Amino acid sequence: MRAAPLATLVLFFGASSAIGCGGDETTGAGGGGAGDTYVWELPPGVPKPLVPADNPMSADKVELGRRLFYDTRLSGNGTYSCGSCHQQEKAFTDGVAHAVGSTGEIHRRSSMSVVNVAYLSALTWANPAVVELGAQALVPMFGTTPVELGLEGLEEEMLDRLRAEPLYVDLFPKAFPEEPPAEVINLSTVTRAIASFERAILSFRSPYDRRAYGGDLTAVSEAGLRGRDLFFSETLECFHCHGGFNFSDSTIHEGTTFLEQTFHNTGLYNVGGTGAYPESDQGLFEHTAAAPDMGRFRAPTLRNVELTAPYMHDGSIATLEEVLDHYAAGGRTLTEGPDAGVGSANPYKSELIAGFALSAEDKADVIAFLRSLTDTELVSDPRFSDPWKSP
Repeated sequence: MRAAPLATLVLFFGASSAIGCGGDETTGAGGGGAGDTYVWELPPGVPKPLVPADNPMSADKVELGRRLFYDTRLSGNGTYSCGSCHQQEKAFTDGVAHAVGSTGEIHRRSSMSVVNVAYLSALTWANPAVVELGAQALVPMFGTTPVELGLEGLEEEMLDRLRAEPLYVDLFPKAFPEEPPAEVINLSTVTRAIASFERAILSFRSPYDRRAYGGDLTAVSEAGLRGRDLFFSETLECFHCHGGFNFSDSTIHEGTTFLEQTFHNTGLYNVGGTGAYPESDQGLFEHTAAAPDMGRFRAPTLRNVELTAPYMHDGSIATLEEVLDHYAAGGRTLTEGPDAGVGSANPYKSELIAGFALSAEDKADVIAFLRSLTDTELVSDPRFSDPWKSP
C-alpha cells in the first residue's frame, strides 16, 4: 500500500479574519495600544509573532503573566503551576516521558516546550482546533481528562486567592488599564496575561542563530556544519518537517496568508501490523476518525532539542541518538508487548520516513548540529524565571 500523504490543514485568512474556534487570533501586530510599542528582540529576518487584536502585548502584561505562570495558586490544591511541567532549565519541558498532574495523575503524553510557541499554528500534539494561547490555557486549568492543574469547579476560589495577593492588586490594573478596576482580576485577564508571557518566550540566541543571523562564522563547529548539510539534505529529509526559522512546519507569524497545520505519522508504532497506534493515544485520528490520520502528530520545534529529552509524543525514545536510529530505520520495530509491530511497514506512515544509511561519523555530525540549536542563555534568562523563588 502506498504511504499516506502528510495530513495538512490549510485555511486562508485576511488581515481582519479570525482563525480557530476562539475567533480572536488575527494578523495584527497587537491591535493598537500598548501592543504597538512592545519591543520584540528578534534577529534580522525573523518575523514578528502574530498577536490577537484583543490582547496586545505590553511589558506589564508579560510580567503579570510570568507571575501567574509560576503561581501555584492556579492549581486546585495549591501545589502546581504552569511552570511545574514547563521548567525553564529544560527549555520549558519537564524531562519525563509522561507529564504528571497536580493530583498525581500520569498523563498519556509528554509535555511540549512553550519556547517559540508564539509561532505555532497548532498548540498541542494533535488537536487542530487549539490555536490560541489564551484559550489553550483553559485546558490545563480546568481539564479533567487528564487532571493537570485541577481547577474544575474552583474558578472563583482561584480568583479569590489572586485577589488576596497585594502584588496582583497592583499588577492587574497596570496590565489591563481598560478593565474596570473592581473587576480586573478575572479569568479572561488571567489567561490573556499567561498567553502574553508565553508569547514572549523566544529563543534565537543559539550558536546556529549567531552564525545564521549574526554572521559569526565560528559559532558552529565543523562537525555541526557537516551535520547541518546532512539535516537539510534530501537523503535525511529532516528539514521537510523541521524547517524554517522555527524548525517546525506548523508555523505562523505576522504577515502569514495561509494557516498551515501539518501532522505526521513517523512509523513509531504499527500495532499488530494493522497501522494502528496504541489505543491510549492515536493522534489526529481521535479528532477526525479518518483512517489516514492514525498516529499523526505535530512536529515540535527542534530548537533546544538537546534539553527536551525524552522524545516523541509519548516520551518513548530516550536520546537523540535513538531518534536518529528510528528515522534511519524508516520506523521503529517493537518485537514484544501489546504494541509490537514493524513501524517501517505502517501503511499510514509519511512518505518522507523512508529510511537512510548513516555512518557513526554522520550521526555524530547531525547530533552536533542539533546541539548547535541550544540557546544556553534561555535557560537562565531572568525575564523567564520563577519570580516567586527566593534569591
